[in-house]
Amino acid sequence: MTQRLYDILARHEADLLREWLREQMKALRSDLIREEELKQQSADFLRLLLEALRTGEEVEISGARWNEVRGFLEKVSASRAVQGFSPSQTATFVFSLKQPIFTRLRGEAKSADDLANDVWRVTLLLDSLGLFTTEVFQKSREAIIARQQEEMLELSTPVVTLWDGVLALPLIGTLDSQRTQSVMEALLQRIVETESDIAIIDITGVPTVDTLTAQHLLKTITAARLMGADCIISGIRPQIAQTIVHLGVSLGDVVTKSSLAGAFKVALARRGDQIVQSATAGGNGETGE
Repeated sequence: MTQRLYDILARHEADLLREWLREQMKALRSDLIREEELKQQSADFLRLLLEALRTGEEVEISGARWNEVRGFLEKVSASRAVQGFSPSQTATFVFSLKQPIFTRLRGEAKSADDLANDVWRVTLLLDSLGLFTTEVFQKSREAIIARQQEEMLELSTPVVTLWDGVLALPLIGTLDSQRTQSVMEALLQRIVETESDIAIIDITGVPTVDTLTAQHLLKTITAARLMGADCIISGIRPQIAQTIVHLGVSLGDVVTKSSLAGAFKVALARRGDQIVQSATAGGNGETGE
């Protein structure tokens, strides 16, 4: 069957490519991919498909004979995941080849039984390749999403230097186990880099504090202390204070403040520093003479 299919497809390769490209363009937005790029991908895939059919009877795509076809589909699926294709649009790359092939098989069939057998085998082959394409696309999308989540975690946990030896870690959003690990790593790294001895953890942007959140905070504080830095928690609102008391959560000897400014004053006092207004500063903020 594969030899007969190869002979048919090889004789009509140019027509197949043209009709297949037309089928694909019907289902794709023009802003997703250039027609020249799509045409090149289609020509390359058709060439690899013909080569795989020419070299043997096996149509199970997990075999070694289909390595190049699978490798090509992996590249196409991964690139389309980045380009913003949907799963169905990506699968269309393979499935849209059915109609042109079926048309050629119908024209070459000697009997209804031959046509039915050929169509069934081609359907199984293209369905396997299409599903493989979809699976690779899904894995590529999951990898992209995971990478974006990691980048968002890094952006949502900035550690800034407020003063010589004083760091601030403003937290926004829910503090779960995964984010706690990211927060802890970022804070400890900055403590080492700056040799800071005080870290202010500001939870003004944390919507709620439950037992698990408090435990995550305590783990971060404990890790910072092991690195030689003491911690101050700022952003303790009345609702959060009541919740912590109601839950019976003990923050130990950790100093807490309602605002970042208050925590910063405590940090400066511990270091023996203070901020004073220049005596030459004018009332309008300009320097006097």
